[in-house]
Amino acid sequence: MLKITNLQKTFNPGTVNEKVALNGLNLHLNDGDFVTVIGGNGAGKSTLLNAISGVWKPDFGTVEIDGVDVSNMPEHKRAKFLGRVFQDPMKGTSPDMEIVENLSIAARRGTKRKLIWGIKKAERQQYRELLATLELGLEDRLTTKVGLLSGGQRQAVTLLMATLRRPKLLLLDEHTAALDPKTAAKVLDLTDKLVNENKLTTLMITHNMRDAIDHGNRLIMMHEGHVVVDISGEDKKKLTVEDLLGLFAKASGKEFTDDKALLS
Repeated sequence: MLKITNLQKTFNPGTVNEKVALNGLNLHLNDGDFVTVIGGNGAGKSTLLNAISGVWKPDFGTVEIDGVDVSNMPEHKRAKFLGRVFQDPMKGTSPDMEIVENLSIAARRGTKRKLIWGIKKAERQQYRELLATLELGLEDRLTTKVGLLSGGQRQAVTLLMATLRRPKLLLLDEHTAALDPKTAAKVLDLTDKLVNENKLTTLMITHNMRDAIDHGNRLIMMHEGHVVVDISGEDKKKLTVEDLLGLFAKASGKEFTDDKALLS
């Protein structure tokens, strides 16, 4: 479902601020894979997601989604393949629009628009039923402006929007990092539910090593712009944080020193 070949990206080349963000990265995801991604600050995690979604073009290498080479495709055209949830709960939704309006926009992503009445009665009922599955009481607040929701509620709605049309690939960019631990756990449970029910191919960046181990069927660890650890199946299920740190040190030749990940 995702094939990345020799992806390279350098920011500010030829200057004192030159930074190699991706260094010949190769990554293949099978249909239905749920891959967690962890790495230190500057390892290239978010740069990888931006490369997939088309925020910028790579210097070299290719990105294929479901057999389609999207390497030179602009960001807005890639949107039909992707669902994405950002770290900031304020992104991914329109705060001045109602919950039902946000869901309606998400439901029409990648389709041709017509001059007809915006949201029909049957559609409202569908959204009410979907929101009820979140167990947050939002099914009775369809006309509430999204900007009035809490961070956790907003991330839950964003997750629903990102998965509404069953994207080829779901990108989760530290989507629980800005939430308190209890709310983060709730959003992660919802993530597992939506990914499993819809059999979505998913790439989830996290700074939390325990979350990286506990979620998904595969874990990759990045360092200096490429993958240094790739573990899945039964081996992943038996992993401990100490095991992961040991694998990183063996593969990279360095100790893992990212305070944010270690403290989490």
